[in-house]
Amino acid sequence: MRFAKTLAALATAAALITPAVPAQASTAGPRWTGAWSAAVQQPSPGGLPGSSNWSQAGFKRQSVRQVIRVTGAGVAVRIKISNLYGTAPLTVSGATVAKAAAGAAIRPATLRPATFSLRPYTVIPAGQELVSDPIPLPVQALDRLAVTLYFQGATGPATFHDISSATSYRAPGDHRSDPRGTAFTDSSHSWYFLSGVDVLSPAAQGAVVTFGDSVTDGTGSTLDADNRYPDQLAERLVAAGRPLTVLNSGISGNQVLADHPLFGESGLARFQRDVLDRPGVRTVIVMEGINDITYPGPVVTAEQVIAGHRELIRLAHARGIRVVGGTIMPFKGNPWLYPDGTPEPFAQEQVRDQVNTWIRSSGEYDAVADFEQALRSPTDPDRLRPEFNVRDGQEGDRLHPNDAGLNAMAEAIDLSRL
Repeated sequence: MRFAKTLAALATAAALITPAVPAQASTAGPRWTGAWSAAVQQPSPGGLPGSSNWSQAGFKRQSVRQVIRVTGAGVAVRIKISNLYGTAPLTVSGATVAKAAAGAAIRPATLRPATFSLRPYTVIPAGQELVSDPIPLPVQALDRLAVTLYFQGATGPATFHDISSATSYRAPGDHRSDPRGTAFTDSSHSWYFLSGVDVLSPAAQGAVVTFGDSVTDGTGSTLDADNRYPDQLAERLVAAGRPLTVLNSGISGNQVLADHPLFGESGLARFQRDVLDRPGVRTVIVMEGINDITYPGPVVTAEQVIAGHRELIRLAHARGIRVVGGTIMPFKGNPWLYPDGTPEPFAQEQVRDQVNTWIRSSGEYDAVADFEQALRSPTDPDRLRPEFNVRDGQEGDRLHPNDAGLNAMAEAIDLSRL
């Protein structure tokens, strides 16, 4: 009875709170702020060579436990479940949230059921997303949560996020309330259906969205270490006592201008959903364009990439959101872009340089995060610094920074400009 009264009170409070708050809006009292996010993609075999995931097969009579880290504190949380790319209604038979322990285990005292319009289950139409009722679980910034979804019937292909740099777990049967990890014998490095976690906070001053491609997504960062550059930016903000949350809206392989079946809708197409519709957004950091410049196909000019960035700036400013431009980092020597025997694509480097010059000098962005300057080699500015290109003693791909390089990106951001 006490839980039901608490849930009803939180639901009443939440109903009075606008889901998305422009940067200049007055915010008296607690409000919902995004504290974790994943930009969703259509089901696919995955974008990395040799990758595999569960998205195309979906789930039936299975529990999926996903461990995430929230970037802000709150008195309650709510989860967002996406059936954006589903072809049929998605029945979620039940869901729980708890603070995570090791692996797939959870801390039993923190286990809370999720409800949807006060019901323990929900049906989400194809092409839509749904937010749960408030869940009375107090959290601190950088707490790790485990969200467990149970699917009794067949889901069909699953809306998902391909490269999570985190482990998700699967178990046969209903293990929503199972505190142990032993039943979760299957694992994957993608996220499924879960697209957001918000906190109800009286203190949060808003959310910073990091928008981009694989470097923002964290491709190549250490598995389960939360070392993506947005994670390390969140740690800086917590250490500085700045109550801003950080949301990761990166998709590996994503382009500003073009859709791709493996790498998501274009940045222009998904900006509304992945930035503007997130609750409490105050600032967005945009770093995208490398894939437009380097992918095979029609040549993309600097003017076209810049036009795409200008449209993102326009959309953000129309909602009162501050926009920080991130320069595109070096990629010289990347084996995917420079196969053996292929000359260095000087024209592509010129386009990248032109876009970066515009980002730095045009004044169209409200501020600049000069990621290229922070990560380029002092002896060859078109290459990644050698110390940011090593993983486990092996040379990297000269495109995706290691954990130290991702930390250098986070350090390159002026917190006062957020």
